[in-house]
Amino acid sequence: MLVTEILKGKGHAVWSVAPDLPLAEACAELERRSVGAVIVCDGDRVVGVLSERDVVRAIARGGEAVLSRPVSDYMTADVVFAAPGETVGVLMQRMTDRRIRHLPVLADGRLNGVISIGDVVKCQIDEATREADSLRTYIAAG
Repeated sequence: MLVTEILKGKGHAVWSVAPDLPLAEACAELERRSVGAVIVCDGDRVVGVLSERDVVRAIARGGEAVLSRPVSDYMTADVVFAAPGETVGVLMQRMTDRRIRHLPVLADGRLNGVISIGDVVKCQIDEATREADSLRTYIAAG
């Protein structure tokens, strides 16, 4: 399955925050949207990803004082992207190798969605289920 097919099913919604937003407000956005990460955008340009993991590390290192600091101080600035034509297998390998759970999708240089590890796992489960059903049908047909 390709990234474009996953996005057709889940949609292209992207929750983003500005790099100068206080970390506490970004945390509120994570909670409000029930997501594990937000994309950090400066205008139309992706400049980072802020994940729950980034927030936990920031608080562990700097205490609650970090909550008033800007997102840009704690986001992951080395953003790893996905492309619409990539396969789930490629994404799974990239996420595993880089130990990341969210990949912003760029199409023609523009942000077009986000693929999470949950989306990848769901896709793999759906594919395995379809394969098992096909095998059952084949075996039953004799």
